[in-house]
Amino acid sequence: MKFGVNTFLWTDHFGREQIPLLSKIEDAGFDGLEIPLFGPKDYHDAEVKQALLKSPLERTLCSVIPNDLSIVGEDAAIRQRTRDHLKACVEAGAEIGAKLIAGPLYSPVGFLPGRRRTEDEWKRAVECFRELGPWLDKHDITVAIEPLNRYETYFLNTAADAAALCGQINHPKVGVLFDTYHANIEEKHTADAIRQVGVHLLHFHSCENDRGIPGTGHVDWPSVFGALRDIRYDRWLTIESFGFSMGALSAAASIWRDLAPSAESIATDGVTFLKKMAAA
Repeated sequence: MKFGVNTFLWTDHFGREQIPLLSKIEDAGFDGLEIPLFGPKDYHDAEVKQALLKSPLERTLCSVIPNDLSIVGEDAAIRQRTRDHLKACVEAGAEIGAKLIAGPLYSPVGFLPGRRRTEDEWKRAVECFRELGPWLDKHDITVAIEPLNRYETYFLNTAADAAALCGQINHPKVGVLFDTYHANIEEKHTADAIRQVGVHLLHFHSCENDRGIPGTGHVDWPSVFGALRDIRYDRWLTIESFGFSMGALSAAASIWRDLAPSAESIATDGVTFLKKMAAA
């Protein structure tokens, strides 16, 4: 397994001023970092791109659908713009050496229409990712689709539904991002949910139930690692949490208090814990 950390612990973007984070993350014992990709121009800065490419840390990317786009909406023109946006993000990710883009890549986070997902919306999501498949092959990028909790999306909440969606898409570079924070809310049993995802599991966010330091809450980590072993998962274990006082980003993630002695300790103490669990 490889161990990663999302840079949202320190910053809501990754620019020149964040380049020193690379050595800090490497020194903490991580194999890679997860950085946001909100738009295809995020990493056009030559200095930032060069720093990322020169770093021994591998890159994964997290992304969301912008508020004016959707792959599941009724408007065909908006769906086409969303496909174009995703293709441009895939191309941009490949340019900085990333191999994976993960996130709730179907509709904007927080969009809640007050009803259940429809069959037509499901079909549109399948169609979009099937069409995206050849572009992923061309750029050697994998997409991991993330189910979120019920307070953040109506479209995809459970591991079983995410696995079913990827089963219908039926492309080897499209799979599931499983996040233990969201699973803590939505799943009856986290380990069973991991087993349900099975071969579709392409990325994993190792998060405590309160987004604090992994191992300090009530996530049943021994059973989580047992399930990962059972399905022979050997990809990324990435810690995703958020800084405590970072304005709009902290507000978007509903971080209203300090979750640990420091935001950075979620990374440093968390990776120590995860490595011990993986070794056991």
